[in-house]
Amino acid sequence: MDIAISLLVLTAIALVLGAVALFRRGGYRKQAVLMLVLAAVMAVNVVIWTVPTQEGKSLVTETEKAPE
Repeated sequence: MDIAISLLVLTAIALVLGAVALFRRGGYRKQAVLMLVLAAVMAVNVVIWTVPTQEGKSLVTETEKAPE
């Protein structure tokens, strides 16, 4: 699970950097905005999976405890 979350974070960073490059280039505003939206969705997913609840449990820790 740690690898998946790490890849989500790295991909979100790459999307933001790519969107900034497209904004500077000009003419690709729609694609850049869509890249930023996707990066935001990915960031929210990472937050949902990693931020603990009031009981101190997060989805990542609960998934690691589950039997396979």
